[in-house]
Amino acid sequence: MKLRNLKILVTGADGFIGSHLTERLIQDGAKVKALAYYNSFNYWGWLEDIQDSEKIEVLTGDIRDAHYCNEITKDVNIIFHLAALIAIPYSYQAPESYVDTNVKGTLNICQAAKENGCRVIHTSTSEVYGTAKYVPIDENHPLQPQSPYSATKIAADSIALSFYNAFDLPLTIVRPFNTYGPRQSARAVIPSIISQVLTTKDKTIRLGLLSPIRDLNFVIDTVDGFIKTAERDDIKGEVINIGSGQGISIGDLAKKIIQIVNKDIKIISESKRYRPEKSEVMELVCNNEKAKSLLSWVPKISLDDGLAQTVEFIKSHIEFYKPEIYNI
Repeated sequence: MKLRNLKILVTGADGFIGSHLTERLIQDGAKVKALAYYNSFNYWGWLEDIQDSEKIEVLTGDIRDAHYCNEITKDVNIIFHLAALIAIPYSYQAPESYVDTNVKGTLNICQAAKENGCRVIHTSTSEVYGTAKYVPIDENHPLQPQSPYSATKIAADSIALSFYNAFDLPLTIVRPFNTYGPRQSARAVIPSIISQVLTTKDKTIRLGLLSPIRDLNFVIDTVDGFIKTAERDDIKGEVINIGSGQGISIGDLAKKIIQIVNKDIKIISESKRYRPEKSEVMELVCNNEKAKSLLSWVPKISLDDGLAQTVEFIKSHIEFYKPEIYNI
C-alpha cells in the first residue's frame, strides 16, 4: 500500500524524527497534517526547517487534551504517533509530566483513532528493554523500566497494544534504537559531543559514563522504517525493532567524532552527568531480523557517513546549541 494521497497525521512533527518523517511523507505524496506542540509564539520547531513546508497543514495543540485529539483525527487515514517527552534525566525531576504526555497522550490518540477509524503507527523506544540480558535484543526481550521515561514508554506501548487486542484497532509499534542525525536536540549524546568538540576553548569535552553501548541508526533510515511499516497494512499488532545491529560505546563514539572533526581533545567523564546506578542502561544492540523479513528494511547509511552529515548540520546551526550548559 502506497501512502500517496492518503490523509496522514504526524504527532510530534515539530521534533527531530517527526520533522524528517513529515518531509519524507511530503516527498511520497501524502496529504499531511503536522502536529506541533502549542505555544503562543506560533513557533513550529523543526518544521520551520523542512523543505516544501507549504504543502503540509500545520496544527498546534497538545495530545494531553482528549477532545483536541478527537477533533484532529476525524478525517485521517493513518496516525504516526511520535509526540512524547523523551529526555531521560528530566524524567527523574518531572515524572508526572511524562505520565501525562506519554501515557495519557497515547491513550487519547488511541481512543480518537478508535472513534474515527484511523490506523496507528505508534512509536516506542529501545529504552524499554533496559540493560540487555542478551544481545542482539529482539522483540521478545523482557521489558525493564530503569527510568521514569522508560516506564512511561512501556505503559504507552501497553495502552497501544491493549487497543489492538480489545478493540481491534489497526495498530503497529515501531521501536527505534538510538536515532541520530541533523535536527537532534542538544539533550542527546551525539549533538552534545559534536557541539562541545566544535566550540571547546580548553580542548576538553565533558560527558557522563563512557562505557554504555548503543546501537546508532541514522534518522533517514529510521524514517524509512516508519514508512515501510505504514506501507504494510497486514502487520497489525506487531512490534518491530528498527536499529543497525551494531553497537559502540559512548567513549569510542566520542573518539570517532573527534577524529571526524580532526581536533586534539580530551574526554572528561563527569559524575554529575551519570544516571543513577540502577537506572543506567549499559548495552542496547538491535536484532533487526524482524524488520528485514516483514518490511524488507535494512539500514543504508554508515555510522561514519551519518556522523559526518550530523557534524556539518550542527556546525551550520551552532546557534541552536549551548555546549557550555549540561542540557538534561
